[in-house]
Amino acid sequence: MTTSINGYRAPARILHWVVALMVIALLPIGSIMTQQGLARGTQDLLFILHKNGGVIVLVLMVLRLGWRLAVPPAPMPPSVPEWQEKASAWMHKALYFMLFFMTLTGYIRVRAGGFPIEMLDAMGLPPLVPRNETLAGLAKSAHFYGRFVLLALILVHVAAALQHALIKKDEVFGRIWPMIPRG
Repeated sequence: MTTSINGYRAPARILHWVVALMVIALLPIGSIMTQQGLARGTQDLLFILHKNGGVIVLVLMVLRLGWRLAVPPAPMPPSVPEWQEKASAWMHKALYFMLFFMTLTGYIRVRAGGFPIEMLDAMGLPPLVPRNETLAGLAKSAHFYGRFVLLALILVHVAAALQHALIKKDEVFGRIWPMIPRG
């Protein structure tokens, strides 16, 4: 299977934007849900949304990784310098790593802490991590600090995309946008 020179195929575009929108929602939900003074019902709802959203992101990232391994990324336009192409490849690897890191540390924190993940529990999937408060604490810290790394990577990624879309006006941004390729 080959990749169009004009951009990513529809599955890659759809997975990219669904994950992006979910992460954009999960980051503030994760911050708000731990705030003091929140009504218990609101806090419970936010925890449920965050945990189950994380599971969905993990599944989507597995699909994204599988698709990316099966179908190479769309080639960069010839106008992109080699160093930018290498920086882009590194950035995408870092984003993939951090998205897996965040979903897995979140899962470990919740399961090792003895908490439910409602979606997985409803499907009858047993915890893959034993209850362990030390492990839960380590995963909680890694998840907490990992969000800052993920947020920084997202901001650099978005800045680079906007630079290509608004300043350079080259074909780079069009490789992933719109969600569904024309034609």
